[in-house]
Amino acid sequence: MRTIVWFVFVLCALSASGKVFVAKQGQKTMLECGVSTYSDTLEWNRENDLLCSTPKVQRKYSFPRTGKSDTALRSKIRPETRLEIAGVTMQDAGKFTCKADGKSYQHTLLVVLVSASSSGDLLLGSEVTLKCQVTGMNPDSTVQWKRPDGRSHAGSQAELKSVARSDAGTWNCMFSYDGTTYSESLEIKVQEPKTTAPPPTQKSKDNGVTHPKPNDALLLGLSWWMWVAIGVGCLLVLLLIVLIVVLRERNKRRKRKFRSMKNGGLPMRPKNYCQCNRPAAAAKPQQGRRREKPSAPPLQPLLME
Repeated sequence: MRTIVWFVFVLCALSASGKVFVAKQGQKTMLECGVSTYSDTLEWNRENDLLCSTPKVQRKYSFPRTGKSDTALRSKIRPETRLEIAGVTMQDAGKFTCKADGKSYQHTLLVVLVSASSSGDLLLGSEVTLKCQVTGMNPDSTVQWKRPDGRSHAGSQAELKSVARSDAGTWNCMFSYDGTTYSESLEIKVQEPKTTAPPPTQKSKDNGVTHPKPNDALLLGLSWWMWVAIGVGCLLVLLLIVLIVVLRERNKRRKRKFRSMKNGGLPMRPKNYCQCNRPAAAAKPQQGRRREKPSAPPLQPLLME
């Protein structure tokens, strides 16, 4: 009988501790209540602060409530019982309690932040510090780094005095809470420092003096073919401008000449027609009139012998 009571007590203690959720700073996380549905009211609290409360069915004196803390303003209940927190911060870590139909379920939120003192790829031979900050843990919890080669580095900070190629890879921040080990990874990339190489040169065979390659000769930062293209373009533009000016002056002269002729300033030139040396045609006789016969000469008297 005592064994059964002790077993029930252990189960109740485990259920009261709830789950442990791990979230990265700046991301969104989702906390599970412990039940999938409820019949009356669901309420989420962080420590002693109310985050949000919602009834299953809204009645006259029952309506959703929301807390005023910063965590409450970024929290909302998702169907059916889960709590969503957007933009997690280090201050959000701690104990969360979900109450459904009078039953409480307590959970823990751990917020992790892994970072390097130098952003981007690490330069070979540089100095960098890796940090692993975990909020919401017990005082007796431990934090350590695990290198890409599997070796452990005690402490939440790993100082690399001179970055080597072997430091490239995935670093894991290992931490434990209530006997369970959790980890958060940080990817490290290492590259060699960039060096400015001198321009390629070619040596003459006669005296060993170095001369720059003809292809590398630049004038004001442009190659020779670019200057040729610019010169041809300028020449075409100049010819186009000259053509426009000539046509414009020609139109002006035509307009002035036309206005002067219209106003009578200059006599109009007579038109020259072609003249032929042919005799003029005889006049046609008038129709409708008869020709008159010539009158007979007068009779002369006969002379008598």
